[in-house]
Amino acid sequence: MKDNTSAGKDLSNFQKYFLAFLSFSLVIALLFIRNGFKENTMLDQLAKNSLLPENALSNGKPTVFEFYADWCEACKEMAPDMIDAKKQNDNKVDIVLLNVDNSRWIDLIEQYDVNGIPKLIFFDDKGVMKGFSLGVRKYNELNEIFISLINNSKLPSFTKESNSSNLSSEFFSKEESFNNIIKTEAPRNHS
Repeated sequence: MKDNTSAGKDLSNFQKYFLAFLSFSLVIALLFIRNGFKENTMLDQLAKNSLLPENALSNGKPTVFEFYADWCEACKEMAPDMIDAKKQNDNKVDIVLLNVDNSRWIDLIEQYDVNGIPKLIFFDDKGVMKGFSLGVRKYNELNEIFISLINNSKLPSFTKESNSSNLSSEFFSKEESFNNIIKTEAPRNHS
């Protein structure tokens, strides 16, 4: 007579192969997941070391606002270069990361007309906006920007210079003329 307890413990060849395949698949899946999360590590590192915007603008150091998103491949690509450029310049520049998916930053997103990411906004050591850049910047470009900010010199030619006084007066004059059009051409305006 056969012992049923030992027969119940033996695995068939099919079951052995299936368990081996399942184990191998699990290991591959875990490695894939682990490497996928690694992509965000540098972006997370920058975000965790980021000051609040008001603190960065008032501490006497030049500041760079980076508008980004966790899903943004270009932002992930730029993160290692941003970290290296900051280290190269002996932490003389503050970097503030502002996630465009966080409603907390809506006012800054609107104020700085963020319509694409990564968008960098540059401020001097007194908190005055000097310019901006849209898109990925490599290490050499970031380093050049940081040196310009530290030395309070003209920003590199691949950035856009800010002329906020002209922008605000131009905006208000356009807004006033737009309001005048609406007032004079509104269909139910009886004044």
